[in-house]
Amino acid sequence: MAETMAIDLEIADIMGQVGALVLGGGRGTRLHPLTALRAKPAVPLLGRYRLVDIPLSQCIHSGVKRIMVLTQFNSASLHRHIQNSYHFDTFSKGYVEILAAEQTIESGDWYQGTADAIRKQLRHVREMRVKYYLILSGDQLYSMDYRTLMRTHLRSKADITVAALPVSRNDASHLGILKVSSRGRIRSFAEKPKAPAVLEQLAMPATFFSRRGIDARGRDCLASMGVYLFKARVLEEILESRAEWNDFGKHIIPYSLKTHRVFAHLFDGYWEDIGTVRSYYEVHMRMVGPNPPLDLFKPGGIIYTHPRYLPGSRFQDVQIKDSIISEGCRITRASIVNSLIGIRSIIRTGAAIHRSIVMGADFLESEADDGSVPMGIGSGSSISGAIVDKNARIGKNVVIKGSQRLADCDREGYAVRDGIVIVLKNAVIPDGTRIE
Repeated sequence: MAETMAIDLEIADIMGQVGALVLGGGRGTRLHPLTALRAKPAVPLLGRYRLVDIPLSQCIHSGVKRIMVLTQFNSASLHRHIQNSYHFDTFSKGYVEILAAEQTIESGDWYQGTADAIRKQLRHVREMRVKYYLILSGDQLYSMDYRTLMRTHLRSKADITVAALPVSRNDASHLGILKVSSRGRIRSFAEKPKAPAVLEQLAMPATFFSRRGIDARGRDCLASMGVYLFKARVLEEILESRAEWNDFGKHIIPYSLKTHRVFAHLFDGYWEDIGTVRSYYEVHMRMVGPNPPLDLFKPGGIIYTHPRYLPGSRFQDVQIKDSIISEGCRITRASIVNSLIGIRSIIRTGAAIHRSIVMGADFLESEADDGSVPMGIGSGSSISGAIVDKNARIGKNVVIKGSQRLADCDREGYAVRDGIVIVLKNAVIPDGTRIE
């Protein structure tokens, strides 16, 4: 008991010795075309945020204020967003810094994996002068207090701690699965196991979860969340001595099990890896439903983002059901059902939006009178099963209807992925167009 109390008191101070490294990912090909003009962490989320705002906000709430974001593809908009959003006062010693891939005397290569990205930036990372490194992903949606992760790390006297989530065997086949001892030490790791015999060996007994106050609900596997806490000297030594270990999930975690104390931290909240267009779409559809999996109104858990000075959204004779409407919108005599409407959206008379994501616009625009297609959704247009990217101009009486009957394709102004129609950023869709 005394040791537990000492650890709890220590955590408040020790979080100031944690440096967070947010991995910006690769090309984001599975999220294309949403990543055609932006890095994956810069993809808009829930109408007014960016994906990167999730880990950055949770770091701030957890007392971690020295943060570096590593990226190499389309980083300009991400850099701009972070520069405009995250400002710490002079005395907090806090910052969020972008580390884009760069050519050096030692290396001119692209990052070869998640761990290699940190290896290539190690001289900058060391300037954080911290005792612990918190490794995070820039494309996940969840809510975690990283102080609980640190508590597990200290109690276990771990060198490396891996956040782990209970999952079913059906979900285990596309995740990294851990086998854990009764004390929480990770004994084995398998990347995306599919063979029933392997899954049987990795399965955890129900008592493992019940003793930790978790209702397994048929979930008997533990999946890595891609969230890691390292002692700083341990990570630096591994990266410098094992040049061939380029990835955390494939190399560093499984290969360190015999040489270091590697423990699991159990997490039983909502977690989603937003790696594909389908997962991106489904996350938004769940968030506009009657029981959203993530509470955006939780005190102390607000998501930070770029502060904007926009007028309140204006509705004139609008029907809205189970939807989220962001600020700065102008919507006139339209119908919006099970949809998310982003900032500065303009939706005109007679338009109908159903089970869709309208990202909105990067700037306000006055109504044009030159015959061109104006910003927003035109009069009489019907949109369902679609994602409308930023600054799109959809004309009058346009029909866009996503369905599983549509084959994946790339066309002028739009694309189809897994039955979802994506209207591209800055695209112009002429009056009367039909995509169905």
